[in-house]
Amino acid sequence: MQLSSKVRMNRLFNQGKCLDVAIDHGIANEPDFLIGLENIAQVMHSLIAAQPDAIQVNYGQADLLQNTPLRNKPALVMRTDVGNAYNAARHREMWAVLHNPEAPILAALQMDAAAVVVNLYMIPDEPGIFRQCVENIGRLRHACERYAMPLMIEPLVMAPAGLGAAYGSLGDVEKMVPLVRLARELGADIIKADPTDRVQDFHRIVEAARCPTLVRGGGKGELSAVLEKSAALMAQGASGMVYGRNVYQHSNPSRVVSALMAIVHQGASGEQALEIYQQG
Repeated sequence: MQLSSKVRMNRLFNQGKCLDVAIDHGIANEPDFLIGLENIAQVMHSLIAAQPDAIQVNYGQADLLQNTPLRNKPALVMRTDVGNAYNAARHREMWAVLHNPEAPILAALQMDAAAVVVNLYMIPDEPGIFRQCVENIGRLRHACERYAMPLMIEPLVMAPAGLGAAYGSLGDVEKMVPLVRLARELGADIIKADPTDRVQDFHRIVEAARCPTLVRGGGKGELSAVLEKSAALMAQGASGMVYGRNVYQHSNPSRVVSALMAIVHQGASGEQALEIYQQG
């Protein structure tokens, strides 16, 4: 009997919805990303207790989740690539490579991951990194098909140098839709996308994806605004969130998880979710 990727998708999604808490930021080699993650073992322990649907990490930290002796712990989503697109300074050469290009999902299989995730960077005047991402996805797609591993692609429309934070991503729906469509054309089973500048445009991202679409969190925001926006994005057809700094950089990550889980799985409003956070 051939294994279907749906077996692992069912571990990741509960009735089609998912909150994936990302703590894979150490791979970016950027000090600001590590604020709140200094003791990653402690953060992992707290998140496992909070019970999101999934936790996203790199291979070198996946043991903190998978060695926990609990049957009903969150699913593992494993990042497969590393690059230099998030550093504060502009680089002479932009690159994105797979951790293990010869056997790109071997580590994910060893760690019993429910899905793997890879970037698709679109950076102005940097065609080389875009090509590398496409090549990475091609290698991963072949391996994922062979081993029935769901592939999450993260299409990011990045800002040109000098516009805001170095290589910050954009929510321009007119640029995002073609890139999301490309990610689907390349074989995405799941899309992880930035929110659109106007929340009411996010349904266009969902329509272009034609597969479960999770919202990327980005930098830490004020919590009530984050929760309001999250509820509005769910109303636009999102299947859930992949939030990192908007969880682990808040004073009580476990309560943030509870609030977001209510939005994702119970249809709570931002106001109701904030009450859950405050009462936790």
